[in-house]
Amino acid sequence: MEATIALRLPRDAASVPVIRQMLDSSLTALGVKAQIRDDIQLMLSEACSNVIRHAVESDDYVVRTELSRGRCVIKVVDAGGGFEFPQARHASPTAESGRGLQIMRALADDIHFVRRQEKGTIVCLEKALHFDDDAPGASLVLDDEHQLR
Repeated sequence: MEATIALRLPRDAASVPVIRQMLDSSLTALGVKAQIRDDIQLMLSEACSNVIRHAVESDDYVVRTELSRGRCVIKVVDAGGGFEFPQARHASPTAESGRGLQIMRALADDIHFVRRQEKGTIVCLEKALHFDDDAPGASLVLDDEHQLR
């Protein structure tokens, strides 16, 4: 099974629930476990919120989600000025803001950032999918030999 959801969204807070709901509906239909869906929703929200808050040079951004081989890969792409990742500050666990990168790092199985010189940033988040018993998505996952389980 391979599925892709890609949306170009306005850099506006109202866009976050749209992509969250689309992705969660897809994951729910496949039978992805609730805790995994919750982690993905929070990672996605944090990545999108960072674009909305910090990518002021950009009017829109793209979210591309790929479900393949039992993994969810989310790429959030903006055209803002980017930032230096090693120098990103670490907020206190009780801070009201500034904890987005820490939250994404804690929930993602893999996270990496690509700063595109004067073209913005790509945040790539990966999470393994785990399915409920008898979930439709579990039987559609391809193994390493591209065969159905």
